[in-house]
Amino acid sequence: MSFEQMWAALAAIGKDPSTGGYHRGGWTPTERTATHWFRDQCGARNLTLESDGVGNLIAWWGPSDQPGIVTGSHLDSVIDGGAFDGPLGVVSALAAVDLLRKDGFTPSVPIGVGAFVEEEGSRFGMPCLGSRVAAGVLPAEKALGLKDRGGVTLAQALEAAGTDPAGVGPSAFLDRMGTFIELHVEQGRGLTAPVGVASSIWPHGRYRFTFSGEANHAGTTLMEDRHDPMLTYAMTALAANKQARLAGARATFGRVSVEPNGTNAVPSQVTAWLDARAADDATLNSLLAAITKQATERAERDGTTLTVTPESVSPIVDFPAGLRDRLVDVLNGAPVLPTGAGHDAGVFSAAGIPTAMLFVRNPTGISHSPAEYAEEDDCLAGVEALAAVLRDLAK
Repeated sequence: MSFEQMWAALAAIGKDPSTGGYHRGGWTPTERTATHWFRDQCGARNLTLESDGVGNLIAWWGPSDQPGIVTGSHLDSVIDGGAFDGPLGVVSALAAVDLLRKDGFTPSVPIGVGAFVEEEGSRFGMPCLGSRVAAGVLPAEKALGLKDRGGVTLAQALEAAGTDPAGVGPSAFLDRMGTFIELHVEQGRGLTAPVGVASSIWPHGRYRFTFSGEANHAGTTLMEDRHDPMLTYAMTALAANKQARLAGARATFGRVSVEPNGTNAVPSQVTAWLDARAADDATLNSLLAAITKQATERAERDGTTLTVTPESVSPIVDFPAGLRDRLVDVLNGAPVLPTGAGHDAGVFSAAGIPTAMLFVRNPTGISHSPAEYAEEDDCLAGVEALAAVLRDLAK
């Protein structure tokens, strides 16, 4: 099956006909359908498919007596997300193996095609959940206790999908992962060539801001008598925007929950999730401190309170220069650029696995949106680039 045929088949799974966006949260029916599609593709190629306790998959080609090279990405999506974020890396990995086989190449070390679960964290709020569990940086007990917006725990979701939660924990995959190469659509406007190589991943974090006040009647409560957490939140959102611009960083409140959530009631509590990113750890820390300071000062004026809880924080990831430069040489001087987006590659790199990333050009510069896009010719160039890298590393 060609890249184009695989892409068309996978692109039909989980697509919202009204928006064109994708809904493939971890362990949801659409994400499971995509996973079954991947399993079928691996079976059709006679690859040896292995799964760890949380459901990460790697399908192996070649000798099995030594560490190998793993490539791939994820199949889940953000809520109403784009088609390319994650699946492009999985389909390209399968297509690259096909290309190498067609050319008669025999790898001297195993090559694995991976699909890692819940990378986006759109269901359970933990980005790179599968790779974090595999690497042992997210303890099984904490992972299994995570809840989705409906109150379903990860343990319950795994049981519903036919997976025993008792098996969740650090993965034996890491012992066989000598190198990890992740191909991904570029998620901004930084890449002007068809294919590029990543230099680093910006440090980033998700922080829960809980603004507490006093519920009251919207019609009878004087404005000066209110303790309205929505006002505190609104000012904080504006402060985050300003502080991020001043720092050359990124700050986004993209999710908000209001209680009691009534049109005619002053809220008692507003919970908002901040996504913050910066080029270095010091800038990220100072950005969070500046936003928190302004929010706290506003809470004092509003008669509300603020609690800030870090839910996940990832330090900067600098990919190994030697491996990065080797990819650049193989690809005849491909451009090198950093990314503000998080990836499973960042988790595996931090775990000590030599890791690199390839990017495929995104002409719109839009991601995490139905408008996310990559030209077919650029995608095919990405497949050829990935095949060339795998050939060089596994020769």
